[in-house]
Amino acid sequence: GESALTASNRVFPHAALAAMRSALAGGLASDADDTESGEAANAPEPDCNYDPAQLARGDSAYDRLEKRIYACYTRAVQHVRFEGKTLDRLTALGMLAQMDDREQRHRLFLAIDTIWRSMNGDDRARSPYRTFVKLSAARWRHDGSPVDAEARVLRIDPAQMESWLVSVLDAWRASTPSGMIEPWDYHYQGGAASRALSDRIPLDRLGTLNARYFGDLGADLAALNVHYDLTPRVGKTPVAFTDFGARPHLVNGAWVPGEPWVFATYRVGGLDNLDELLHETGHAVHISAIHQRPAFLDWPDNDALTEGLGDIAALECYEPRWQMHYLGDSVSTALGLRARYSGIVMDIAWSLFEVRMHRAPDADPNVVWADLTSRYLHIVPHPELSWWAMRGQLIDAPGYMANYAIGAIIIADIRARVKEQHGDFTTGDPTWYAYMTDHIYRFGLSRSSADVITDFLGRPISANAILADMRRMASR
Repeated sequence: GESALTASNRVFPHAALAAMRSALAGGLASDADDTESGEAANAPEPDCNYDPAQLARGDSAYDRLEKRIYACYTRAVQHVRFEGKTLDRLTALGMLAQMDDREQRHRLFLAIDTIWRSMNGDDRARSPYRTFVKLSAARWRHDGSPVDAEARVLRIDPAQMESWLVSVLDAWRASTPSGMIEPWDYHYQGGAASRALSDRIPLDRLGTLNARYFGDLGADLAALNVHYDLTPRVGKTPVAFTDFGARPHLVNGAWVPGEPWVFATYRVGGLDNLDELLHETGHAVHISAIHQRPAFLDWPDNDALTEGLGDIAALECYEPRWQMHYLGDSVSTALGLRARYSGIVMDIAWSLFEVRMHRAPDADPNVVWADLTSRYLHIVPHPELSWWAMRGQLIDAPGYMANYAIGAIIIADIRARVKEQHGDFTTGDPTWYAYMTDHIYRFGLSRSSADVITDFLGRPISANAILADMRRMASR
């Protein structure tokens, strides 16, 4: 999933923060407001015909360029024009996974070019991203790599972490068909499970399935006061995220639930959107379970753990037993796991892409991306296309993609340990939420993420669990 998280000790993407403040200013009165935000709808269009080098001069150059690129990206992801329709980025990518007509997929993929250009222009040396990454790399050299910092906080050697990420990509390469595919076919091949099952997940069932599964895990979303803003509207941030509304607190000695809020945009149902909603709800039930005094009542101190915890329950939706139980039909284990990991390995590729671009900021990002995706993901190289430029985090929070990558490794390890110690929860377990609260969720900032993880695992973090799980793709 794509989520942005906020805590007192991390930088929150400004577009998501603006959306949160806008919603809070409205009193959180409605879970799905179908009207446009007046302020967002009337906001002036950003000037996207600009000289990046000019913005990158003088004081606050980084901030000016970052804000301009992200503003143009936000406009572009909400205005993908294809066959007379206006699509948003996630809808367009979802369509790539559903379209049987290969030529139509190719045309849609090229229509997303407006998003790529909002970040990287024509990929010349003075493009927005190539100008921006030089400024960002200078920050990393001065302040240290945030990717390395994330690893060290978790007591992982950064070099070992990078080797783990490469090993996950190697596992994908070894466990999936070796024939090379075009980038516009990648989502389609990973979307076989979605195509088979999405008719059973119409838009109006997303919330029902989400609530049912978490209820079966002992997390009653209504009792936990989880709220949702899922309706499309002009000016809404393109990034799905979850945050505190009111926070849990004590009243006369009794613990009162807070009001977690989930923000996302869904125009259609389907397995992919259900997975994202389950992921964001995973964040909501996590923060509902933090039972600490106010100073510690916040997200954990590590973004990789925080991101990963959204997937503890969500990833079960790719298991055939989950699908049969909740949807009445299923795909094979191999197809389910391919759907599970196609997004994860892409996030890992993006993470390695950022690391390599910040090491060599004069490199051509298209070439760096083509090398990664052709070597590990069986994707035909297209160095003439900036199709890597589709994630706002690359601009809004350089290095943040590593949280998805590291988080995937951590959560595979934790999920395996939960099943080993407490039992399977694929089709529900009413004691699961209490168990997770006691062992993982409740600590907030009162204990370091590294202590919580290693105490629960009984050892240091390892990549063995995710690699073993991925091998099931090839064994079936």
